[in-house]
Amino acid sequence: MATEIEKTDAQWREELTPEQYAVLRQAGTERAFTGKYWDNHEDGMFRCAGCGAELFSSDTKFESGSGWPSFTEPAFAENVDVKEDRSHGMVRTEVTCKKCGGHLGHVFPDGPRDAGGLRYCINSAALDLEAK
Repeated sequence: MATEIEKTDAQWREELTPEQYAVLRQAGTERAFTGKYWDNHEDGMFRCAGCGAELFSSDTKFESGSGWPSFTEPAFAENVDVKEDRSHGMVRTEVTCKKCGGHLGHVFPDGPRDAGGLRYCINSAALDLEAK
């Protein structure tokens, strides 16, 4: 899938930390309860750590108990893509940044029912918080 931002692997490696590279460019997952935003309660906009696209608002962040930042919906649906992910012997829905193609995490149908029922389970390493 074509993205707005096209960089070589070497460029991504140079611009991202090793953890950001593993998550965003190699579809890795940080360990639960270790990322800088899983227990963060600041107000603001969570942006893609790879390209700065606005992805999730703190207004939709909730405590899921999963160990990763969880959101009920993207701030701007047009900034994320979702696709089927059959890796690791599971069938899940992967969430990626539409602008740079970076892997963000997965979306599950076990979120708060009063907010649409979705849980966007996102890696902290894929995010930068622009605090209000």
